[in-house]
Amino acid sequence: MTDFRPNTLYYGDNLDVLRDFPSECVDLIYLDPPFNSSRSYNVLFKEAKGAESEAQIEAFEDSWHWTTATAAAYDEVVSAGDEVGRMLKAFVDALRHNDVTAYLTMMAPRLVELRRVLKPTGSIYLHCDPTAAHYLKVLMDSVFDAQNFLSEVVWKRTSAHSSAHRPGPVHDTILIYSRGVRGTSGISSTNRMTTHTLRRSSRTLTKMADVGVAGTRRGRAFGMGRRANLGEESM
Repeated sequence: MTDFRPNTLYYGDNLDVLRDFPSECVDLIYLDPPFNSSRSYNVLFKEAKGAESEAQIEAFEDSWHWTTATAAAYDEVVSAGDEVGRMLKAFVDALRHNDVTAYLTMMAPRLVELRRVLKPTGSIYLHCDPTAAHYLKVLMDSVFDAQNFLSEVVWKRTSAHSSAHRPGPVHDTILIYSRGVRGTSGISSTNRMTTHTLRRSSRTLTKMADVGVAGTRRGRAFGMGRRANLGEESM
């Protein structure tokens, strides 16, 4: 059992940790779940003097495949018989078993738990790239309810470039949802502040991606090259 303590860093699978948290205990959630970045994410240790240690633990490999564990997680979500389960089933029925549906199967129960721990006045920011943004938007609609969608921020993160066959991937997306229902009189004070902040920061955060000239596209079929975490880049 994990004790919920504010201002605390928890180590482990976030699904296991979240399931021990009480409901409606969090004001704001930001997540940057990587997708097919071809990287292994490690927990690094430092020596007492600050130098990097040779010891490290691989937290997870960002390469998603449909496995027996994925199938078990899928069955758990679908067996609940709710809207999230029906949406995930629709994805798998349409797209079959592949990297994308394995990723969505991983995300679905975590988004459900994130909604549970979010306060009614709270908001969630999900940072993703165009590879999976459209799938995640539909999945989040089923988890948080489409009427609680607040905004989509398009963040230009690199210079224009493209292949000979398609425009270059130069932006990331941040999907923003509220936890509570928005009435006819408006949204909660917390989300009013969120909306005001986004509008005020629109010049720096919501630059639309440029369409570049011919160049080289990096990454695999479901990837767009290495996408740095928000913590690695300055907004």
